[in-house]
Amino acid sequence: MELYLHIPFCRSKCRYCDFTSWSGRENRMEDYADLVIAEARERADAIGSMAVETVFIGGGTPSTVPAETMKRLLDGVFRYFPPAGGAEFTGEANPGTLTKAWLDVMIGTGMNRLSLGMQAAQPELLRLLGRIHGMEDVHASVDMARAAGIRNLSLDLMFGIPDQTEALWQESLEEAVALEPEHLSCYGLIPEEGTPLKRSLDSGELSLPEEETERAMYDEAIRFLASRGYAQYEISNFARPGYACRHNIGYWRRVPYLGLGISAASMLTADGETALRQTNPHTWEGYEAVIRTGRGREEETVTGEDARFETLMLGLRMNEGVSEAEYRRAFGEAITVRYGDRLESLRARGLLLHEKGVWKLTRRGMDIQNSILVELMD
Repeated sequence: MELYLHIPFCRSKCRYCDFTSWSGRENRMEDYADLVIAEARERADAIGSMAVETVFIGGGTPSTVPAETMKRLLDGVFRYFPPAGGAEFTGEANPGTLTKAWLDVMIGTGMNRLSLGMQAAQPELLRLLGRIHGMEDVHASVDMARAAGIRNLSLDLMFGIPDQTEALWQESLEEAVALEPEHLSCYGLIPEEGTPLKRSLDSGELSLPEEETERAMYDEAIRFLASRGYAQYEISNFARPGYACRHNIGYWRRVPYLGLGISAASMLTADGETALRQTNPHTWEGYEAVIRTGRGREEETVTGEDARFETLMLGLRMNEGVSEAEYRRAFGEAITVRYGDRLESLRARGLLLHEKGVWKLTRRGMDIQNSILVELMD
């Protein structure tokens, strides 16, 4: 099983972010630690304590939490769900908020992978996104992480930002690779409803790059990063050999996971045919009520046709694709029973490859993945 822990605190909320996170609530961090530890205890009572194969601390901005509070939180959670030997343990941090004390605590509790939100190299684009850091903070954070002993570093980058050109994207890629991270995540900006950025786009104050420009940025990321030794293993993720993110691969392979904290999601069983997905409330009051009563989580049972489609959808995100043999083991039938005609149609149009018992997206297929999934769903 995998473990995700959500930290909803930020120093300042980015203009594009629709995750559950807040700024200005630092006075509630200690109370939040108490709630999450209590949830871990409640979950252990329900499903049993167990060692976890991966840990991911995300947010929000985990690096805004004081080191001593983070230590108390992790010590409390790990009493019930400790990292197994050899577990991958990722902590998210933002440049400008990372401290040596925080790193020392995180590494002392087992963190061996750090994910930093660089996003862009240009100060004007960072300001547009509402980021609080500059490239000098990125360099300082990377140096601090390396000095503390981090040997598995990931950087997040974003393309398709308003006012971003192909040249600026190339510059961001080059700046990121010069820092020699082991892993890079390159995400296309998705303007989410209700965010300040979406409002600025709707009003005409800002405009997104043309679709052709955004596609060219993505193509350049694949080409450039491959030339620098980073293999693409998922639509948005690139890694040096041996550094693909095990935690995220677990999601795409439908490995059971437990989410602790406000808005955190869990998938507690996954036997191929059935998965129970639960999501914590998105408000502080709702989350407190769950901890008091053990009730109030949203629940969804994913089974039958939905489970089969989810396996196909998530598997096609990865470059390794969907194995016919693994699909048959999970569902007791060939993938062609339900999807044969649609898979063959997509293959004939150059959107899917079928090689050695594996179905995977072509390069062209990656560009229109959502359309392909709609076609497979119908």
